[in-house]
Amino acid sequence: MKHLIIILLLLHFGSVGYSQCCAVGGGSPLAGDASQGVLMAQQAEISSSFQLINTTRFLTGSQSDTNFLDRFSSQYIYTRLAYGVSERLTMSVEAGYWISKKQDGLREADSYSSKGIGDLVLFPKYNVIKPKAANKFSELTLGMGVKIPIGTHNDSIGRLEPFSGEILYSTKPPAVQTTSGGQDLLFSAFYSFGLPGTKLKLTFNGLHILKGWNPLGEKLGNYTSIGVFAGRSYFEKLNVAIQLKGEFIGKMHINPDILMVSFPNYDPEATGSRKLFIAPQLSFKAVNGLFLFAQGEFPLYQYVNKTQIASQWNLTFGITYRFLARSSAALSSIPGIEFKPIKE
Repeated sequence: MKHLIIILLLLHFGSVGYSQCCAVGGGSPLAGDASQGVLMAQQAEISSSFQLINTTRFLTGSQSDTNFLDRFSSQYIYTRLAYGVSERLTMSVEAGYWISKKQDGLREADSYSSKGIGDLVLFPKYNVIKPKAANKFSELTLGMGVKIPIGTHNDSIGRLEPFSGEILYSTKPPAVQTTSGGQDLLFSAFYSFGLPGTKLKLTFNGLHILKGWNPLGEKLGNYTSIGVFAGRSYFEKLNVAIQLKGEFIGKMHINPDILMVSFPNYDPEATGSRKLFIAPQLSFKAVNGLFLFAQGEFPLYQYVNKTQIASQWNLTFGITYRFLARSSAALSSIPGIEFKPIKE
């Protein structure tokens, strides 16, 4: 029997750094929908995904504007290792690598690119309310983690000055740095419950990223997102879902003392946005514990401060494997989103 599950959730920050690409950026997005409850005791998870982003769209406020760049694109690999320390506590270690992060300008002087490792994320989660027989759908899990910059936040590029023959170096914009350089704090909350008398399950999932200052005196805007999710299972192996996600990014801040010495090669006021996305998803159970998943993300509404390059499309493909550390039997679970059949 096919069961419908409605889920309210807030995704991980898969789009952080892209939506404001010309003014902000940097740092590792967490690809996929891994912001969930805890694993079982001694259960392990290995997950890896490939994320592809491309945009040629520009906005002033919510209105289309003339391009001041040709395009922005990136290719990113994200890996997550998680382990159920106990029935209530799960610890995860997460990191990403930029295969390519590229800004193509209308002229060569405005073109930049980079590649390399991004950030290391340490994210413990604790189950406060555990599902019980009398209340089998209720669950509350809280998480607090830290994002540690490993990659480069001050990568520079040298250009030949035609008159003097000297090579002049300038720092690349934050959009193409592999990390923001700041240490961020992550806060998540996961709450799910079943609706009495129905086959519906609601899940509330929240995530807030408190951005830290980097050595250059820059602080990217804080990030929050929230969404609504609906999914259906087919043939006990295939899950099809559609999601609406709201995203809120604050303005960037720069230390005033830094501005007295030099001015950045980007506009810090052209940062911050409010966006609404639709994100179709597919998940396929290949074998016990092994799942393949894919997600597309497309904007329905966008509002940006001043003029910014806007979101256009974001594709993610990945694989997740869950197993008991002391057993060869893999556990059946969907990456990021639980599609448990709700029995009569």
